[in-house]
Amino acid sequence: MQRIRLQFCSAVSALLIAAACALPMTEDSKSAPVAKRVRHENHWHGQVYVDDYYWLREKEHPDVRAYLEAENAYTAAKTEHLAPMREALYEEMVARVQQTDLGVPTRRGSFYYYSRTIEGKQYPIRCRKSAAADGSYDDDAEEQVLLDRNVMAEGLSYLGIGDAVVSDGEHLYAYTTDDTGFRQYTLHVKDLKTGEIRANLAERVTSVEWAADDKTLFFVTEDATTKRSNQLWRMQLGGQPELLYEEKDELFRIGLGRSKDRHYLAAGSYSTDTYEWRLLRADDPQGEFRVLMPREKGHRYTVTHRDGTFFLRTDRDALNWRVVKVSADDPRESNWEDFIPHSDDVLISSFEVFQDFAVVQERTQALNRFRVHDFATGEWRNITFPESVYHASRGGTPEYTSSTFRIDYQSMVTPACVYDYDLKSLERELKKQRPVLGYDASLYRTERLWGEARDGKKVPISIVYKVGTPRDGTAPLWLYAYGSYGASMSATFDSNRLSLLDRGVVWATAHIRGGSELGEEWRKDGMLMKKKNTFTDFIDCADYLVREKWTSKDRLMIEGGSAGGLLMGAVANMRPDLFQAVHSAVPFVDMMSTMMDASLPLTIGEYLEWGNPNEKPAFDYMMSYSPYDNLEAKDYPATLVTTSFNDSQVMYWEPAKYVAKLRTLKTDDNELLLKCKLEAAGHGGASGRYDRWKDRAFEMAWMLDQVGVTK
Repeated sequence: MQRIRLQFCSAVSALLIAAACALPMTEDSKSAPVAKRVRHENHWHGQVYVDDYYWLREKEHPDVRAYLEAENAYTAAKTEHLAPMREALYEEMVARVQQTDLGVPTRRGSFYYYSRTIEGKQYPIRCRKSAAADGSYDDDAEEQVLLDRNVMAEGLSYLGIGDAVVSDGEHLYAYTTDDTGFRQYTLHVKDLKTGEIRANLAERVTSVEWAADDKTLFFVTEDATTKRSNQLWRMQLGGQPELLYEEKDELFRIGLGRSKDRHYLAAGSYSTDTYEWRLLRADDPQGEFRVLMPREKGHRYTVTHRDGTFFLRTDRDALNWRVVKVSADDPRESNWEDFIPHSDDVLISSFEVFQDFAVVQERTQALNRFRVHDFATGEWRNITFPESVYHASRGGTPEYTSSTFRIDYQSMVTPACVYDYDLKSLERELKKQRPVLGYDASLYRTERLWGEARDGKKVPISIVYKVGTPRDGTAPLWLYAYGSYGASMSATFDSNRLSLLDRGVVWATAHIRGGSELGEEWRKDGMLMKKKNTFTDFIDCADYLVREKWTSKDRLMIEGGSAGGLLMGAVANMRPDLFQAVHSAVPFVDMMSTMMDASLPLTIGEYLEWGNPNEKPAFDYMMSYSPYDNLEAKDYPATLVTTSFNDSQVMYWEPAKYVAKLRTLKTDDNELLLKCKLEAAGHGGASGRYDRWKDRAFEMAWMLDQVGVTK
């Protein structure tokens, strides 16, 4: 149950809501719902801001659910004609997937871990097999099922798995589950020898790790109201949890991990711009976590360990990070020695050490690359990839002694591949390419374009289309972007997207500022008091694509979710003439009401990303682009807004209020639809794969219909 203190000032206000919020239930479900207005005053910085739809925050009030049900009914009625297209898209999506499939096994200790799927089943099944005597994968070994979410989810509409970790003795499996979509996880431990499950050991658990003794668990829990991960606990199986540390600073959250060599447990306190790590020897579970380097405003660092040496990835005097090494016995900064120097042009994204090698993942020109260091020779070598536009990422190599490194590789035309690279020779072995049934890569092309922002910055755009798609402005184009939190949007493959490309749609991903595709400066130029660069970059990329005749304004569809939904709301306010259709998913659009309410989940920690609105300059800047607060009477593009009632990251009322207000202001006849999942679902929507395909088919059918693609 959501626990958020949202109360009106008096009993009188509550009575007014009960009287005023009842919805006019029309006989014609094709008539748009009209949410009643109830005057609510926000008193901010000496001014009064009236919010007539504030009442929609009362989650338990029956009129709120009635309004959302009315919106869903209206959406269903308005999109009834899309049923054939929606069904065709869904069937195409399912037909491309090898539904009964096996993931690539990953070695950890004396077992290989993998997941597999079964046709008709919503969820993957987590399994393992014993390694052969020589350490190789033994296909004939007996399979042991760790978790079958299909069985676990019987009677549930949603089931999410959070953390899942195996003990050092390899017979205890700690995992967390959420059955509402609110990302409120419960801790369980399964005995893999007997099958016995110790259920409900702790609530609101956000991360878990085992100590080396095979009986002590460390875990982090979140605050019941703000959902900030703020408490670190220790618990021996069969005993009571012991609180070890509470993070009091509301800007910081706690995360928990363990070094690859398994020697250290690491508890990190982190905010947007500052990190601090506490370490504990994994073989001393009753010991005390000790701070490695005390937090210092503006300093971020991560730590790993090899053979008595700490390796720190740090942004001290290094905008794009550098890697230093230092003795674990005396890790003072004065003893640091550069291992990978800072570069103005290359962002160090991650760094891993193994017994004999180190691997660094770097990003330059909006592409990932890898370099391998041989500790025996001191040499660095590059891993290269065959395409000019691609996505490569760490595939997960948990074994410290491994002599191979796993990389996930794909591009907009190459389905996902799993490669193991020999760290000595750099020869690669393709372990698996995800099957895409009926797919012929030669029929499609991908390119890297560079749009130009109004301040002269070049903005990368990844684009994919079917060979023969006209380049005369007549093609529909689907433009996607995010642009926040330093998250980089990658040029990845999506088999669902083929249904668009085969209908003549061009897909483009704009790598706008706010992400870190071009390094930390790119990120910082799209946050805080420079946030509007994110929006103008997107608009300028759209203008560029129209100008270069990839599409035209009346064929241009745009999409973004969460903070990308804020992007959608902002650009629709700024340039509504530029876009034909908008899909705004779980959108962060009611920015000021959320950011001015410190009791809401995530709010205070977000000050370092968006600004602290309690400070007048930041308030004025945020208010100048907040989508909900800048809606006005004018024509808007056709808009589909999707959300989940149990979303814990962007509360349902933000998109609900946005639609209610926009419907009273817009001067056009374009569709404005709200689709809210009232059943258990989360920020990412449904948890089952078939349910997700159905939802995506609906969104695609609606967008295509708006640009005249009806088959």
